[in-house]
Amino acid sequence: MKKKKIIIIGPAYPLRGGIADSNHALGLALQKLGHEVVMLSFSLQYPSFLFPGKTQYERNGSSPDLEIHTRINSINPFSWIKAALWLKSQKPDLIITRFWIPFMGLALGTILRVSGLRKTSKLIALCDNVIPHEKRLGDTMLTRYFLNANHQFLVMSKSVAEDVSKFVKNPIVDYHPHPVYDQFGVLMDKQKAIVSLGLDLSKKYLLFFGFIRKYKGLDLLLDALAHTPKDVELIVAGEFYEDAELYKKQVADLNIEDRVHFYPDFIPQNQVNVYFSASDMVVQPYRSATQSGVAQIAYHFNKPILVTQVGGLGEIVAHKKVGYVVGVNPDAIADAINDFYKENREAYFAENVSEEKKKYSWSNMAKKIIENF
Repeated sequence: MKKKKIIIIGPAYPLRGGIADSNHALGLALQKLGHEVVMLSFSLQYPSFLFPGKTQYERNGSSPDLEIHTRINSINPFSWIKAALWLKSQKPDLIITRFWIPFMGLALGTILRVSGLRKTSKLIALCDNVIPHEKRLGDTMLTRYFLNANHQFLVMSKSVAEDVSKFVKNPIVDYHPHPVYDQFGVLMDKQKAIVSLGLDLSKKYLLFFGFIRKYKGLDLLLDALAHTPKDVELIVAGEFYEDAELYKKQVADLNIEDRVHFYPDFIPQNQVNVYFSASDMVVQPYRSATQSGVAQIAYHFNKPILVTQVGGLGEIVAHKKVGYVVGVNPDAIADAINDFYKENREAYFAENVSEEKKKYSWSNMAKKIIENF
């Protein structure tokens, strides 16, 4: 196999979060196949109005073994032109551009177009979302501008594949489910994890993990929790991207304050395993979704998963084999939680997860990219 020069455009260290983590994982997998991989990242990713969190940067992580260039300022067109000229000078065989929010469409689409590489390099858009969870004016125009700067598309859920065809005529789309993350350490002894979080060993714990926004449906899960046994409690581990007081009021109104444990910060990589290890099942009660990195972290730790039937979530969770796929409502969520504990399904689901996850790997995704380009 001839060695290729591959440039991945998207967030990378020291930027934090699931997009950066997965870009690193893909880059390392392609590098392991023997290709030269370079990351083109952001000097400024989000302006403050688009980022309600505390910081966009990794505090405790370390740089992956990849060549990373931070050249793109998402709101500075001069940086886009400079990045495009640098990109052209690299003479890549393949450019993989990560797309997850329409706001980035203007910058990324301009870089690809100004580089003039369409005739000499293969341009692949790796799309997390095409239609965003939270819509803004201009989304359609920005998305179309970016998508049509590429030759083909790689998606991680079939719903996103369908969305691409709404913007691009007769698109070439490849599908590979979101691979399992493996950079978050090992599964801990459950009791040790529970103690390290300052929780009660006599209780059972569900986990809601990741930043908190309306579309992720934490309010639905809180309503559901009120209709489950009192020894079932909830760990909420993630930064609030909206008003935390709304959720705290809901908890108080439901009289479940002693059953909900908030850890309202971004969880660094070296602590992720604690939260997953302490839990019996990971719950994703989303109102909308495409695919989910959280589910793939759960797979890494052999944890059962409860998801709602939205987007591509149901594609990776075999109902009553590795977890549950339920309707987007508190009653359905509560029924699944009650079934999980009443029927003692944890060990059975976990055993199935350990087998199911073998099909999801970054190596397989990397090989698919190379084979299809």
